[in-house]
Amino acid sequence: MAAGERTWQRPSVFGRREIKWGVYAAVVAFFAWSALGIGADPSRIVRGLGRGVTLLGDFFPPDATPRQAQRIVDKMIESVAMAMVATVTGIALSVPIAFMAAENLSPTPLYYLNRGFISISRAFNAIIVAILVVKAVGLGPLAGIVTITFKTVGFFSKLLAEDIEDIDGGSVDAVRAAGASPLQTLLYGVVPQIVPRFAGLSVYRWDINIRTSTVVGIVGAGGIGSVLLTAFNRYDYQYVSAILLAIVLVVLVAEGVSAVVRRRYQ
Repeated sequence: MAAGERTWQRPSVFGRREIKWGVYAAVVAFFAWSALGIGADPSRIVRGLGRGVTLLGDFFPPDATPRQAQRIVDKMIESVAMAMVATVTGIALSVPIAFMAAENLSPTPLYYLNRGFISISRAFNAIIVAILVVKAVGLGPLAGIVTITFKTVGFFSKLLAEDIEDIDGGSVDAVRAAGASPLQTLLYGVVPQIVPRFAGLSVYRWDINIRTSTVVGIVGAGGIGSVLLTAFNRYDYQYVSAILLAIVLVVLVAEGVSAVVRRRYQ
């Protein structure tokens, strides 16, 4: 190699090779420490596989009496309705929060206030939120709607705020230079750039909410989850598999609709 000739090296986020291998070793050590700390026992997994196969056999064939089938249909409709109401109310609350959480549009104190609220919303799993809401408003679909709305705000606001921060500032400056007011700048400089993403996110969140609405009922927040828990408690596994089959069908339909709509907007 000629003196002074330079060779290409793959870019690395670590800077130095020693640091890279040190990080890898730390990740492996943390994994081993975590596995030992929670008592992961491969022999228990092997024994559980046998019992799992036996249990799985009890689930087939799916079966439900006419009365149980009607209850599945009623509760699935309730779950879908909960998801629909929570999606609309959640998005309605998310839009102003997203604008106030966008660093390029919002004053710094307002930005941190709304980012903090988004972080709190995202910090808790839907089941934990549902338990708290059931304690507050009681059993039933209202608790599910409040829970899913709260989770929708955290998800939707964060992603929409990041999209607003990535808009083309030149278009906004052009609208502002034409003498537009702050509101007109938002309407004509910002909103047109985020509408396709807004539509895609809305449908995607509705898809997620359909799945969430089938789960929160386990803690009493309405929907098909309450029926599922009752069937499990009665060891009626064929009825359980019928409920699970209904959930899978509804989720597949929701995912199909979501994929078609998002493809058209993106």
